[in-house]
Amino acid sequence: MRTGRRNLLKAVFGVTGLTTTAAAQSVPAKKIHRRGPKPETTPLFSGAVSYGNLLFIAGKGAHFEGDIKAHTKHVLDEIQKELENAGSSMEKVLKCNVYLNDLKDYQAMNEVFRGRFGEDPPVRTTIAAAGGIPGNSLVEIDVIAYI
Repeated sequence: MRTGRRNLLKAVFGVTGLTTTAAAQSVPAKKIHRRGPKPETTPLFSGAVSYGNLLFIAGKGAHFEGDIKAHTKHVLDEIQKELENAGSSMEKVLKCNVYLNDLKDYQAMNEVFRGRFGEDPPVRTTIAAAGGIPGNSLVEIDVIAYI
């Protein structure tokens, strides 16, 4: 059991060492990944954060006039930029959450989504958000990946 836990910690967080003290010293720090300079004031949230080899990308929306296909393409392009900026890729995405403004857009969103994460896509949850997506986007997507 102890070996299994140690291997899990090593695989997920990059923790190495055989003792609790050594493992505690190896625990990775939270890292913020930015595509520009650090903001002068504290932001509401971070766009991309990693912890060990896990990378969390905040929800991306499309805040312009357009249809679901244009919005989905834009959002996926923005996610790809965030992933690559942090040293990851679309193929390394493990989990994806898709929030639709209207469930009627499900099929059209899937047409653009299909294939963007490689041959082995991540697990995914898709919902229609009650009340809509902030900023009048037709879709918002967030992901968890590895680096």
